[in-house]
Amino acid sequence: MAKEEALKVIEDVLKSGRTALVEYEAKQVLKAYGLPVPDEKLAKTLDEALKYAEEIGYPVAMKLMSPQILHKSDAKVVMLNIKSPEELKQKWEEIHENARKYRPDAEILGVLIAPMLRPGREIIIGVTEDPQFGHAIMFGLGGIFVEVLKDVTFRIIPITERDTRKMITEIRGYPILAGARGEEPADIDAIVDMLLKVSQLVDELRDYIKEMDLNPVFVYEKGKGAVIVDARIIAKIPEEKKEEIGVEYKERCA
Repeated sequence: MAKEEALKVIEDVLKSGRTALVEYEAKQVLKAYGLPVPDEKLAKTLDEALKYAEEIGYPVAMKLMSPQILHKSDAKVVMLNIKSPEELKQKWEEIHENARKYRPDAEILGVLIAPMLRPGREIIIGVTEDPQFGHAIMFGLGGIFVEVLKDVTFRIIPITERDTRKMITEIRGYPILAGARGEEPADIDAIVDMLLKVSQLVDELRDYIKEMDLNPVFVYEKGKGAVIVDARIIAKIPEEKKEEIGVEYKERCA
């Protein structure tokens, strides 16, 4: 069931002529496999945005979804800590104006209305495809640790629970997760569960997945879980499916 649900999202994107899933679409794929994503909703109108914000509860975050604007912060199309309907209306105009300035021809799929999340220790989970070895999964600390220190580790998919626990402990920043300087230990079991589910997802959909980035993922204290804040998936069409899907697709990554 998980595979069918995820595959439908990916095939719908491919049929539209895209290979890059926007954050909302990527999270639908992850959600199908039980990965922890926030309770978010895609608003296509201001009225829908106001309705969803009331349902989720203020404060909320707003993220504009466009296949041509995958680096949302660069385009200033992420608005945080919206506290009221009046502020939401103002930010709705501002976020669309910023999108038009950044990429006038951008196709806008809607605005993601999301709860404000409590910060946690940041990790990154990624997937790449090697022509020789196939798909590999990456794990490391997020933020400056991945950008500056490149403190990450890789394994070929599929992986076992033993692999995941080894990956977690072998990075240099493991003491940060284990609980340095009196901090509570992070929820290691939640990280293990995410790595195993990503491995299963990619293993079952390997003909459709080219790249994946879950960054950042907030990990909370032991027993309190984790949540995927942002996600990106680059899909591909299997050779035998190109005629069936019926599109002459090309990559449209921003």
